[in-house]
Amino acid sequence: MNIVEIIAKKRNNKQLTKPEIESVIKEYTENKIPDYQMSALLMAILLNGASDKETTYLTDAMMNSGKVLDFKDITVVDKHSTGGVGDKTSFILAPIAHACGVKVPMIAGRGLGHTGGTVDKIESIKGFNTSLNLKQFKEGVMNHGMVLIGQTKDIAPADKKIYALRDVTGTVESIPLITASIMSKKLAEGASGIVMDIKFGSGAFMKTKADAQKLAKSIQSTALRSNKNIITVMSDMNQPLGLTIGNSLEVIECIEVLKGKGPKDITDLSIHLAAGMIVLAGLAKNISEATKMAKKSIKNGEALKSFRSLLKYQGASDKYVDNYKNFPTAKETCVINANNSGYIKTINGLKLGLLCTDLGGGRKQKTDKLDHGVGFTLHKKIGDKVTKNSPLITIHFNKNQKSIVEKIKKEILVNVYSYSKTKPTEAKLIYKTDIKWSK
Repeated sequence: MNIVEIIAKKRNNKQLTKPEIESVIKEYTENKIPDYQMSALLMAILLNGASDKETTYLTDAMMNSGKVLDFKDITVVDKHSTGGVGDKTSFILAPIAHACGVKVPMIAGRGLGHTGGTVDKIESIKGFNTSLNLKQFKEGVMNHGMVLIGQTKDIAPADKKIYALRDVTGTVESIPLITASIMSKKLAEGASGIVMDIKFGSGAFMKTKADAQKLAKSIQSTALRSNKNIITVMSDMNQPLGLTIGNSLEVIECIEVLKGKGPKDITDLSIHLAAGMIVLAGLAKNISEATKMAKKSIKNGEALKSFRSLLKYQGASDKYVDNYKNFPTAKETCVINANNSGYIKTINGLKLGLLCTDLGGGRKQKTDKLDHGVGFTLHKKIGDKVTKNSPLITIHFNKNQKSIVEKIKKEILVNVYSYSKTKPTEAKLIYKTDIKWSK
């Protein structure tokens, strides 16, 4: 099919057919369509949108560009998050769900920009092998019940090419393209049901509730057309999730949650998402019943046992659970004190994520080497009362970073925190939960 005619058709706001979309994806994956023509089509989709059918056709074509796993009669359930600063729930909810009997396949990514990647974080634990091939991955899910690997060239290779192009052509924000990117990978990994954590706010990619709702509906529609059960959860990301930002720090915090001692916000959200997975797996009648099961798995230690088993299964030692000194950690700390009194009104999570990247905790370019030990520990969150000169945040850094730490201190005091004389209204962490069954 003629790519120029297809671009012009979408430019004129006409719907593309299934064969047209399949042809474009196949030929682009095979390098028969150049980047500049695909960029033109992506921009046309961004500007004119795409129907539910077009989005499903695009998702399927991207999914079928690589291998598609099939677990046959075994029910497997995964979770995906649209990401945000301090978002580390996978290391909590997966062991909880596993402890409650759910089989959990996890294919995760690395970080680029202001959010850390799941694979980067777990690699704070030496020896953890995220490079299992798809055969090992499938066997692990079926036999062990929970596996975490990095993105592979065998799963939705078209998405990898298209996402890299979207990142440099100003087309990341398109809801149909976001939907196809997420769902092509999740469907290819063989999940029977998916829990989708769609974040909105200053520290998320979706800034408003309205945009998050549009994405939720698009994902629901695509999942149902593919005969997959779906739960969408809209959650607030107007401040960092939990109290830590940085690879080792975040994994340690997750272990604390599994020990029953973690911060309330990340504990509550992780339990809620895990409960959704338990429901989709058919192990509970509703979220309320599943929530009780999830909480019990933490209280009786079964969720922590599941995390230990994940470490051992993928080549790492569980000594990290018992002694946090085994983690790579920064050698220096610096406590920043509040420069005002009152209540914390806002925390710029996006800025903190970027500052963590400046420390080496994230990547500005794909080739950047990570420092797993650096990051931040927050002592106050939105709504907390502070007095001038009381501890606000701790920077974890290394000796050769003192000059950059001075710049970061100024940025934090000027551009990260704002104060109010009265206590601000507490925002709901979990804004909305929708369950959609395909049958």
